[in-house]
Amino acid sequence: MSAIVTLKKGEGRTIKAGGMWIFDNEIDTIMGSFENGDIVIVHDFDGYPMGRGFINTNSKIRIRLMTRHVEQEIDEEFLRMRVQRAWDYRKTTVDTSSCRVIFGEADFLPGFVVDKYEDVLVVQCLALGMEQFKLKLVELLKEILAADGIPIRGVYERSDANERKKEGLPKVKNFIGESFDTNIEIVENGVHYMVDVVNGQKTGFFLDQKYNRLAMQRICKGKKVLDCFTHMGTFALNAGIAGASDVTGLDISEYAIEQANANARLNGLENTVHFRCANVLDELPKLAAAGEQYDVVILDPPAFTKSREATKNAIKGYREINMKGLKLVKDGGYLATCSCSHFMTQELLAKTIREAARSAHKRLRQVEFRTQAPDHPILWAADESYYLKFYIFQVVEEK
Repeated sequence: MSAIVTLKKGEGRTIKAGGMWIFDNEIDTIMGSFENGDIVIVHDFDGYPMGRGFINTNSKIRIRLMTRHVEQEIDEEFLRMRVQRAWDYRKTTVDTSSCRVIFGEADFLPGFVVDKYEDVLVVQCLALGMEQFKLKLVELLKEILAADGIPIRGVYERSDANERKKEGLPKVKNFIGESFDTNIEIVENGVHYMVDVVNGQKTGFFLDQKYNRLAMQRICKGKKVLDCFTHMGTFALNAGIAGASDVTGLDISEYAIEQANANARLNGLENTVHFRCANVLDELPKLAAAGEQYDVVILDPPAFTKSREATKNAIKGYREINMKGLKLVKDGGYLATCSCSHFMTQELLAKTIREAARSAHKRLRQVEFRTQAPDHPILWAADESYYLKFYIFQVVEEK
């Protein structure tokens, strides 16, 4: 018999709005015994059934819901339904050659992420309660893909994020099943990349910017482009393949720059797309002092904040980077700028960019506002699923 968790009166706003999380301070009582990771039944303060989810007393996110139906067993049939729906959604909305197949809470499989790179799957399990389902979910996903004529060559686990510690879990990096060559060539928007799923950031590659990179192709044609925080050279290479006249990519990581240069050679772009190792915040004022100007400047920084408490410092960071970037854009040129932190809301980012433009004496005309690719769906009421904000502006002088 599952333990029954009863919420305090007035709590559970997130799950009532359609989200998946119940925090430790929202719980009134727990009736029955349980172990961390067990499935429990959740009741509102008046006994109204709210659903079933797994509990973990190590985490501030005390319960993550798996289903709204208290009678629903979390069995193989249920997991198959969840995985099948996740795959059907991707087939409808995105190019599935390389994509995120399962996106945690937004696919109603909380704490569980799977990226597909051609014929390889990379798995990330960030919640204790999902550990018990991990191998079954991988097996089901392989079956569902095989039924669509997509045999999977190998599976690698990248459960090495710090979130695991909060769940009381060790970090894991290993093959699930047979070992295989973990350097995979993928093609996205006509650009070829070598993805290293063992050593690359997160699961090896940032798939969430796919269509934002594509949006930049039209703007970068024939232009002189500066790509800041280039990582594996993704925006720079999209600019190059679109026919940019000259592209410079900057990143602080020597490993990333090595990968970016290799990717430039892979696409025959080594003559127009150049990368160098530099601290972007230090480098931009040097470029401005040297009189450099660009038709397009792209700012794709890492998340300056991973907690609500650090947001104030993050705002300073985003303001500074946008101000420095704006000073390098020619009159009539373009700025692409983004944030990948869900704590940096769209309103907060817009306000910060506005302040940066004022400080740099530039006027902005918004070309478009974009978010993460549709294979990273945004579940309304699950704020953590909405994290990537991406603006494209034309920059004009204050004349």
